[in-house]
Amino acid sequence: MMRRINWAENPKEKWSGLICHSTVSRQKSRTEDGRREALIFPPSTTCYPKMRPPQVFLEFTTHLIIKALDINRSTIAFLLHLRRRIYARQSSMGGTDVVKPPELDNLLKLDGYLWNYQHEICRRYGVFLDYSKKIEECGGWEAFTTAYREYGILMMRDNSIRCLEWAPGAEGLSLVGDFNGWNTESHPYKKLEYGKWELIIPADENGKCAIAHGSILKIAVKKNNVFRFKLSPWAHYVTRPIETTVYHMPFYNPPESERYHFKYPKPPKSHSLRIYEAHVGISSCEAKINTYRNFADDVIPRIKKQGYNTIQLMAVMEHVYYASFGYQVTSFFAPSSRYGTPEDLKYLVDKAHETGILILLDVVHSHASKNVEDGLNEWDEYGFDGFRFDGVTSMLYHSHGIADALDGGYNMYFGLNVDTDSLVYLMLANSFLHRKFLNIVTIAEEVSGMPALCRPVEEGGQGFDYRLAMALPDMWIKLLKHFSDENWDICNLVFTLENRRYAEKNIAYAESHDQALVGDKTIAFWLMDKEMYDFMSETTQLTPIIERGIALHKMIRLITYGLGGEAWLNFIGNEFGHPEWLDFPRFGNNESFHYCRRQWNLVDDELLRYKYLNNFDRAMNELEAKHLFLSRGPAYTSWKHQDDKVIAFERAGLLFVFNFHTWKSFSDYKIGIEISGEYALALNSDDPEFGGFNRLDKNQHYFTFSEGYAGRRNHLCVYIPCRVAIVLEKVEK
Repeated sequence: MMRRINWAENPKEKWSGLICHSTVSRQKSRTEDGRREALIFPPSTTCYPKMRPPQVFLEFTTHLIIKALDINRSTIAFLLHLRRRIYARQSSMGGTDVVKPPELDNLLKLDGYLWNYQHEICRRYGVFLDYSKKIEECGGWEAFTTAYREYGILMMRDNSIRCLEWAPGAEGLSLVGDFNGWNTESHPYKKLEYGKWELIIPADENGKCAIAHGSILKIAVKKNNVFRFKLSPWAHYVTRPIETTVYHMPFYNPPESERYHFKYPKPPKSHSLRIYEAHVGISSCEAKINTYRNFADDVIPRIKKQGYNTIQLMAVMEHVYYASFGYQVTSFFAPSSRYGTPEDLKYLVDKAHETGILILLDVVHSHASKNVEDGLNEWDEYGFDGFRFDGVTSMLYHSHGIADALDGGYNMYFGLNVDTDSLVYLMLANSFLHRKFLNIVTIAEEVSGMPALCRPVEEGGQGFDYRLAMALPDMWIKLLKHFSDENWDICNLVFTLENRRYAEKNIAYAESHDQALVGDKTIAFWLMDKEMYDFMSETTQLTPIIERGIALHKMIRLITYGLGGEAWLNFIGNEFGHPEWLDFPRFGNNESFHYCRRQWNLVDDELLRYKYLNNFDRAMNELEAKHLFLSRGPAYTSWKHQDDKVIAFERAGLLFVFNFHTWKSFSDYKIGIEISGEYALALNSDDPEFGGFNRLDKNQHYFTFSEGYAGRRNHLCVYIPCRVAIVLEKVEK
């Protein structure tokens, strides 16, 4: 018989699992080859729901392996020993303390499924507290997070230069460069404790800095009596000569007259983020790499006019390969010199702040260059208002999310594949950032659906403000690629748009830079493809493909905007349906910039139909700015009809109605609505300003009837043409 352990009375056996035989197997049951069948029983979640360990899935896995392979009992004992050692090591990461987060009950109220995993949540929080304690004991958070002020090559107030590096495996370090003829013997570092190396270069006899601004430097690292030249991982500015792929490290010490000083305060944090994802280099019409200053002067005014209040800036950290989109980072503390100097970047940020726009930095943790001669900021110096953490999924799991099913099962989220160190790092980063900078915004690019990722650390979460709703663009590309819109599954479409963790804010988007890259297509190109080349002019006939493309482009973006999350993101150029794809200059395209730019001339030309998509994008942002529906809680979907292809939902007092039918328009279509009263058109995708056919009277008002419908207290009737979306707002008297 199976022996049940009372865990409260036998704490040592709490997580050990059970080896037993059934009554039948004790008496007479043996396998065909004579071995007795062995079973591993994990702790009962029914009897002990509060004490379920995070390694339960390992118990089941071990059981399945034993059953499948018919392993003998000595091997079983070894597997059990190995399992206990793994869990013991996992628990020891933060000491033996399992600490309940102070606000854990709030988290459990939001998601009852987490009840069975609270032991693991508490263990993770204990590791977080353990690391926090160690940081406090070793100088505190301020010292821990400002190492860039100590390490690297730094100017001191007396014009001396202090060089400090951490290289515990080196035999010696020297500073070499133009200033000393690249002599590895003239400026050696002195070895300090804990693997640190220091060099002080005093000011010259005139009291001036001994190394000129812009002079090329490198660190000569000695190993096995051989010097290898490297960049300092703390370099603030690096450049790439035209003739080589190896970066140089200029000594960055511009005169006061060339330094930029901020003039404008940071804008207040917005509760409704309307994010414009941008890349400085591709932002010009010309076939070139654009600059920080040109972006500030030419592109930021466009972004402001469109109604966006946040810019998410990609590819700012220095990267060796331009075509990597900024993901092969070589110097984590240096802004890319392709676009200008650090002072130029400050000018860009200040220009955004002048217009009331927040600036978020795309932070790349999970990609880096392998070039041994390239080196990791003082990003607070540049005045950024927040961070988008790239590739969080690959950080969260030991497998980096590769070849994982990522089925969203809770055992996956709380099993041994989760990388505790990475997860706790994210907790530490968010905890510090939100305490240090009260208005900061942090965003996670995370696809697995990790619970509590966007809940406060005090609840046992990881502390992000938002996560990207990465399933949404995948859904749209799948529909456009594999299904005609007559065959779209309306119910599944709505389910995907609404399917997100409760009380964890998501950033909705229909497409981003991922879909724009060569090898994929933007939504506009999926819809209209080659006809965009010949029939986007007002002087040409409106073809059925262009008509359908313009209509669906507007509808897809609006329903994603209104139903898909608590913030909105658009990639540069997609607001007006930028044609073609994004292809950086590379060997395979003869280093061409033809597809690596944004053709603003298309939207500026009044004779082209791109203006209609641009106008609609601006109208969506203006509607959100007026009603702030992104921050007013999730929408209530009252109607989704597969045959009619009609969807209706309410959010923040607005009524959104979509008719995706390819040819059928509906008169007096009955729509349920909660709040009675008089309503008017707030947005109409069929308006001529947006390339529509003006089938709705913009001055028409809609009155509710007291008869309830579709689960709502009232209803109204609308005329909704095919491939049209409308938004109604209540008329205030």
